[in-house]
Amino acid sequence: MNLPDSTPLALGALPELNPVTIGLGLLGLMLLFIFFMIWNAFQLWMQSILSNAPVGLMSIVLMRFRKVDANIIVTARITAKKAGIDISADKLEGHYMARGHVVRVIQALIAASKADIPLTFDRACAIDLAGRDVLDAVQTSVNPKVIDVPTPGQSPTTIDGVAGNGIQLKVKARVTVRTNLDRLVGGATENTIVARVGQGIVSTIGAAKNHMEVLENPKSISKTVLDSALDAGTAFQILSIDIADVIVGENIGARLQTDQAEAQKIIAQAEAEQRRAMAVAREQEMIALVAENRAKVVLAEAEIPMAIADAFRNGRLGVMDYYNLRNVQADTEMRSSIANPDAANKPEKPK
Repeated sequence: MNLPDSTPLALGALPELNPVTIGLGLLGLMLLFIFFMIWNAFQLWMQSILSNAPVGLMSIVLMRFRKVDANIIVTARITAKKAGIDISADKLEGHYMARGHVVRVIQALIAASKADIPLTFDRACAIDLAGRDVLDAVQTSVNPKVIDVPTPGQSPTTIDGVAGNGIQLKVKARVTVRTNLDRLVGGATENTIVARVGQGIVSTIGAAKNHMEVLENPKSISKTVLDSALDAGTAFQILSIDIADVIVGENIGARLQTDQAEAQKIIAQAEAEQRRAMAVAREQEMIALVAENRAKVVLAEAEIPMAIADAFRNGRLGVMDYYNLRNVQADTEMRSSIANPDAANKPEKPK
């Protein structure tokens, strides 16, 4: 049995596509992509136009390719324009691409403008790129802040100084400062203010002859420290220095004198001990010298019998001469015993 020939439709084959149809389809997809891409840009462009802060449509489209958030740029320009500050979109885009905080810069410029503080966009960008919070700096310039000296939570908890009479004073101060925008870039931070004020307090207390002078007039510390221009080279301007607390501490002078006297006593004891050791050593040397001389005497006395025997042998000493010598010796010992009877009755120490 012969089967009929199969047809392309029976096999489910696709019909041949017209090149025109393919081109129209690709063109439609491209137009759809461009529409969705431009639609957001068109909305932002219309928003800027209606807000009287125009940003070019092509610029908004190109921001997407430069990986710039067009919403931030357009919103920041509109906000600045409404506040009376005209900043071009190119400058805002440049600061954004430099990793800056565009919104905070605009907010800082608006706050400075309302407070009549001279601050340019370039200066604000420099402060922001330097790592400082430009908005906080402007707010501090408008509303001064208070810095506690020493910093709470750190050791020591007070600034300690010693007056001329040796009395220690413990002081706590509060420094009111505001930001100096011209010196914010490259200026020293709050830690420098705290250190300089602490140094000034210690110097002022040390210059006082009596601690009562400081207790009677704590303002003298504030005046002296404030007149020292401690804010030079810092990012702040010191408005006032107020002494919050003054506490009388130890009598450092008396303690130092006591320690000095104790040290002198120890030195004197050491010198006395050295002299005593030298005297003991000298005494032992003399005892040894006496023993040595006694030994020499004993040796010399031991030679006397030998000399007498030699004189007998050589005929220089006779028997009668020997007896006369013995009589003289006996007579001498008798006279010694009569002159010192206690020594004669005292038993002789063993040698």
